[in-house]
Amino acid sequence: MTFFAAHNAHESSTARDVAGAVKLPLPVISKVLKMLARDGLLISLRGAKGGYSLARHPREISVAGIIRALEGPIAITECNDRVQGQCGLEPGCPVRANWNLINRAIHSALEKITLAEMTRPLHQPLVNLTPTVRRFSAS
Repeated sequence: MTFFAAHNAHESSTARDVAGAVKLPLPVISKVLKMLARDGLLISLRGAKGGYSLARHPREISVAGIIRALEGPIAITECNDRVQGQCGLEPGCPVRANWNLINRAIHSALEKITLAEMTRPLHQPLVNLTPTVRRFSAS
């Protein structure tokens, strides 16, 4: 999707063009492009000058929409307040509401990130993920 957003959004590109640019196998790219087109994120054009192009402006496409098109509903657990009965522990689960809160927060955050933003370099400093080791004296 960033390939399309970074290029002319209205210009079509073939699966072969995309595969060459992103250095992934053509069968993988073909499958992904079909899924994105089926979900309405890409437009598929047939014929000699056919290919794929974005269905909407990159500012109108969220990361959440892309993930849903490729992976299905966004959740880090099977707990989902929209689809019940996915877990045998559901009726007595004391933390189900908490997981739903977390899932909604993740979904909300991903909805706020647009494809247009994903094409620009990150200008924020990366968070230091190295844990700080504290030494305590015995005295």
